[in-house]
Formats: sequence, structure tokens, C-alpha cells
Amino acid sequence: MENKPYISVVAPLYNEGDNVRQLYQEIKAACEKISKPYEIIFTDDGSTDNTAANCQVLTPLKLIKFRKNFGQTAGFDAGIKEAKGDIVITIDGDLQNDPADIPLLLEKINEGYDVVAGWRWQRKDPLSKKIPSRIANLLRKFLIQDNIHDSGCGLKAYRRQCFEDVDLFGEMHRFIPAVLAMDGYKVTEVKVNHRPRIHGTTKYNWKRGIKGISDMISIWFWRKYANRPQHLFGGTGIFLSLAGIAILIWMAVEKIFYSASLSEKIWPLVGIFFIMVGIQLFISGLMFDILIKNYYKNRNRMNYSIKEIIES
Repeated sequence: MENKPYISVVAPLYNEGDNVRQLYQEIKAACEKISKPYEIIFTDDGSTDNTAANCQVLTPLKLIKFRKNFGQTAGFDAGIKEAKGDIVITIDGDLQNDPADIPLLLEKINEGYDVVAGWRWQRKDPLSKKIPSRIANLLRKFLIQDNIHDSGCGLKAYRRQCFEDVDLFGEMHRFIPAVLAMDGYKVTEVKVNHRPRIHGTTKYNWKRGIKGISDMISIWFWRKYANRPQHLFGGTGIFLSLAGIAILIWMAVEKIFYSASLSEKIWPLVGIFFIMVGIQLFISGLMFDILIKNYYKNRNRMNYSIKEIIES
């Protein structure tokens, strides 16, 4: 292989000792069919079985070993940062993604897209995984609106420049296309093969589901209000404050003109509560506005992405 690879294939592994040899051979075979220089990067995410030992006999291979289990997103992030290829391919380490589909992703990339996501249109998972995934997809479509059918598919292709300003945390690897679409990158998807798991056990559980929903809400906030947090917090605060003032005026009218007793009514407390919460939200909006401006300033970028500058 040449020093500068064209393709970098990144796969995070956690207790996939029975899968790594076959995964490596299938990735290698798919890359060799493309007839361009490539590199394969595996991230051992603190495995407690023979995953690392089985990886060390494979060549050529770049192996990143974590000190402990940090999660799949961290595995992807470390591999992507180490990748040198013009095109970065991510793939799960459980053999359910089919490396033979890598050329399909590259065909779409060559059509001018920046991100190509795999769509497991015929999933070979049990209902215990399919049902939560369907619910999460519905919630994702409502909040994020990334026009992707299957954000959970690990098989994706990206142009190198997509990751110049992207750091992955939590379960964010599922939503990379959504994050990049927010910055104006061209995102599409292709139908890919999906295979049943043969060796090992699934790492998906309810905890990962909760983390995914939390990250989804975070992305919704960035998509809608990253450039204007004061519109969300300040606007809500003003609304609540006005509602509280209206309630107190209503109570004052009842007391002055109708001699109503307010000692047993909860509405005066509700009005004061709304005003207090509204003021706090408004101040929070100002603070978030300052923090986000500092965030962009410290990263030497703005809240927009320039594709190219043409002089004529």
C-alpha cells in the first residue's frame, strides 16, 4: 500500500474475538477490489476476551487499544482521528454489516455526496432490538429531521474534511450524518445487506437507548437554536413572565373590584412562580448566548461552513 491511503476503514471492537479475523479478511477483500490504497484501523475498546490478541496477528492493520471500555462512539472517534484516507468508512465489528457493500458507498461518494449512510432495509435482528430501534427512529425523525431511514447502521462513508471540526461524545456516532447535514454537507443513503449475529453477544441495552435519546435532544437543540439560544430560553422566559403578570393582574382585579378572598387560592403563587422562572430562563438564555459565541470564537470558526471560494 502507498503511504497515503485513499480509503480508511474504521471498526471499533469490544469482546469480538471470534469475529475479528473474518471481519478483517472481508474488509481487506472489499478494499482490494477497489484497486486503490487503503488502511484498516481497529479500535479495541477495552475488550476482556482475546480480541486484541487476535488483532495483533493481522497485517497490515493499525490497532488502537483503549485502557478500558469507553464505548463505541469513543472507538469511532479515535479511529477517525487516526485515519489518513481521503474517504473514511466506518463499520461495526460484529459482522452484521457486510464489508462487500463498501463499493456501493464509494459509488455514491463519487457522485458528489459528502456522507453516505447505510440503510439496513432488511434487518436480521430480534424484535427486542427492532422495536426500540423503530421507536428511536420515529423520535429522531421528529426531532432531527435528517432524512435518514437508519441512523443506527454503523456502515457509513465520509469525506475526510467532514471531521475537521467534529468531536464525538456519548452515543453521537449514530447522529454524525445529522450533525454534518446541519453544517451543509450533502448526505444520502444506500440500501445495504444486514446479517444475523453469529458470534458474541449484542452490546445494545436500555442504557445505550437512554444515552441515545439524550444525545438526540442535544442535537435537536443545536439544529434549532445553536445560533440563537436566547430565542428558546429568553422567549420561553418572556412568555412565562407575561403569563405570571397576567395572572397577578387578574387576581388584583378580583380582589379590588369583586372583594374576592385570595387566601385560599393558589393562583397568586402560580403567578409569582411563573415570573420567577421566566426571569431565570431569560438570564439563562443570555448566558448560553455568551457561551456559544465563545465556543465558536475559541474554535476559530463561525456558525457557518464555507464550501469554497471562487475568484474570477
